[in-house]
Amino acid sequence: MTNHWIDLKNSDCILIMGSNAAENHPISFKYVTQAMENGATLINVDPRFTRTSARADIYTALRSGTDIAFLGGMIKYILDNHLYNHEYTAEYTNAGFIVGKAFGFNDGLFSGYRKNDDEGPSMGSYDKSTWAFEMDANGVPKIDRTLKHDRCVFQLMKKHYERYDLETVSKITGTSKQDLLTVYKTYSATGKKGQAGTIMYAMGWTQHTVGTQMIRTMAMIQLILGNMGIAGGGVNALRGESNVQGSTDHCLLWHIWPGYLKTPRSSNDSLDAYNQAYTPASNDPLSANWWQNYPKYSVSLLKAFFGDAATKDNQFGYHWLPKVDDGEVYSWFDLFDAMYKDNIKGFFAWGQNPACSGSNASKIREALGKLDWMVNTNIFDNETGSFWKGPGMDPSKIGTEVFMLPAAVSVEKEGSITNSGRWMQWRYQGPKPLGNARPDGDIIMQLGHHIKDLYQSSGEFADPIINLKWDYETHGEFDAHKAAKAINGTFTRDTTIKDKVYKKGTLVPSFAFLQADGSTASGNWLYCNSYTEKGNMAARRSNKDASNNIGLYPEFAWCWPVNRRIIYNRASVDLKGQPWDEKDWVIRYEGQVDDGKYVSGKWVGDVPDGGWFPMQNPDGTRRTDSRHPFIMRKHGHGQIFGPGRADGPFPEHYEPLECPVEKNYLSSVMVNPTAVVYSTKADGHATCDPRFPFVGTTYRVSEHWQTGLMTRPQEWLMELQPNMFVEMSEELAKLRGIQNGERVKVASMRGALEATAIVTKRFKPFQIGPATVHQVGIPWHFGWRWPETGTEETANLLTPPAGDPNTRIPETKAFMVNVTKL
Repeated sequence: MTNHWIDLKNSDCILIMGSNAAENHPISFKYVTQAMENGATLINVDPRFTRTSARADIYTALRSGTDIAFLGGMIKYILDNHLYNHEYTAEYTNAGFIVGKAFGFNDGLFSGYRKNDDEGPSMGSYDKSTWAFEMDANGVPKIDRTLKHDRCVFQLMKKHYERYDLETVSKITGTSKQDLLTVYKTYSATGKKGQAGTIMYAMGWTQHTVGTQMIRTMAMIQLILGNMGIAGGGVNALRGESNVQGSTDHCLLWHIWPGYLKTPRSSNDSLDAYNQAYTPASNDPLSANWWQNYPKYSVSLLKAFFGDAATKDNQFGYHWLPKVDDGEVYSWFDLFDAMYKDNIKGFFAWGQNPACSGSNASKIREALGKLDWMVNTNIFDNETGSFWKGPGMDPSKIGTEVFMLPAAVSVEKEGSITNSGRWMQWRYQGPKPLGNARPDGDIIMQLGHHIKDLYQSSGEFADPIINLKWDYETHGEFDAHKAAKAINGTFTRDTTIKDKVYKKGTLVPSFAFLQADGSTASGNWLYCNSYTEKGNMAARRSNKDASNNIGLYPEFAWCWPVNRRIIYNRASVDLKGQPWDEKDWVIRYEGQVDDGKYVSGKWVGDVPDGGWFPMQNPDGTRRTDSRHPFIMRKHGHGQIFGPGRADGPFPEHYEPLECPVEKNYLSSVMVNPTAVVYSTKADGHATCDPRFPFVGTTYRVSEHWQTGLMTRPQEWLMELQPNMFVEMSEELAKLRGIQNGERVKVASMRGALEATAIVTKRFKPFQIGPATVHQVGIPWHFGWRWPETGTEETANLLTPPAGDPNTRIPETKAFMVNVTKL
């Protein structure tokens, strides 16, 4: 979330797409309700009429997987009707950047496309060099802030979305033209100064072969309307777990180190080469280019890993850390594909249930059967730990040795969580773990000690293990406070910064103090400032608001980075440092003026995105000692044109891998040409296949949690939601002769399951061009382990082996199925 949960109440218009927030993120809806009580309008766009839809002022439906077409039409509407914030767009975004002459787009493909002819999962890739900006003699992007140059981003965007007219968008999405206009007109009104619009989304946007670009399309809308950095604005992802944000920040994903540093590639053969590869350079004196500090963060991380053993002479232990092969990917899909092909023989399943949660779950279960060993660390047994007992399994033919490590539940352990709004909150231990269960920290520490002991006596390449700093215990038990302090960071020797001496062992006050010479250690630069000499910032519980009283609460918990509650908040002010919105201002500059110019002053309100002077003086003259507000971007501007994405600098509508139509109404390219599609005998996909005529999608319900591990064993929750079901429209039920409550079979190219039919008005047929398209929905909380009948299976038996090329997240929200009465 660029903003935070409480800030939702400051919005004038809330658009919820790809989420059923009222049911699945009820805390968020508390603040949505407050906004509505203050006069805000709630818009909900969803294939199914949900509890969120029931609370919305405006509701309309769209076919799953067509959100880019829907939002692309909104971009066209905003541009055609001059509803964008011109000053914000011209000054704070890259709308005025001139794109090189080599860039082009034709019939669904951007310039530089190459189809993949080998056996890899990627359908193709782009040579992004043709997407580069034109540079001036100083190496700074050429900018036309009038936005009139025919190759500036603004004009290219206008041309790109010219095709997204109401009739075409309606034909693709199934949304009526009148409903499209209502949504566009209502949300676009937030482009006026003093108005704020926000977007709330969840897995309904991410789990597509174009998921990243769905979010980018909305980010573009927020930029041209001036909704980024302001109170009640932003792009806000609703996480499905309390600590998804925190686990991502601390490198849960394979391609990053903590703090979103890059995982080194094998070609990064030295620390200098690694830092040079990932440290952007900008020649614009007004660009903060914050990632230029990359070496400070990477060296401090290595010092946190290896302590005194990491020295300048050994490149701070850089060679001790593993490198990933160039061109290879190690995502969820790829790991289980390798496991299925007998290339991985051991597996830790820690706090997860991939036998139910993984797309194309039958393949995952087969893959588990090819392992030599698996360790299942969890609070209960589940379909993964007992996969060998599951449907279709023959234990006599499975050689996988399975170990169960019982883990403590959340209330039985101390530590922090970082919620969707980036708030790091400290939680204290309640009861002690029951039986043999241990907190995860204790399990990890004990495992590490055993591995260290083994490498002390024998082992190839022992240095990484022996030298690993492993001192996060007190009285033999994991100490979350020691870990938190190490994450924050310490000075490793007496260090002088700006004439102040910091003694060895002192906690680093902020990431601005981190150094590249080994004098600081920090386990995650983003969290430097979270546990300082002042104490545990995450444990604070003050209910005192900031002076502007918009719900920042700066002394309640701690928010990365440096306790900033709204990211890019210097875009919430005009060039002179005064708020676009005088009522709900985030920051403002209070300065002393002499002869029309600022001579001194300070920012008040939220922690500013950099403490420089405003871009202009009160008399309108430009300053040379300021910085552009989007400090994490190399050129300092919000990216309408995104040249770093795998599938194009502008989002483009493509159909899901499995879709019900034979034609893309915007081009001759049907599917994202860079999507990843896995093809083995356990995989398969069906497009316009008469055997699978209906669109399927998955979702959550309130009564169950994730794969149901913590909820399905509970009798009272099973009484509320006892079994797998499939929702369908009254029209489809009539077509198939299915009555409400009857048991049916839902099948896809990959498998089938039984479900109870729920015939409902919540789904309606879509008119897609000349065709009537039906959509059904199924929850993904079930699995054979509970209830004990063994007949209720996971929806992921049906979902396809395809994913987004940027994230490789699976496309579980739009795939083709059949529904027949049993």
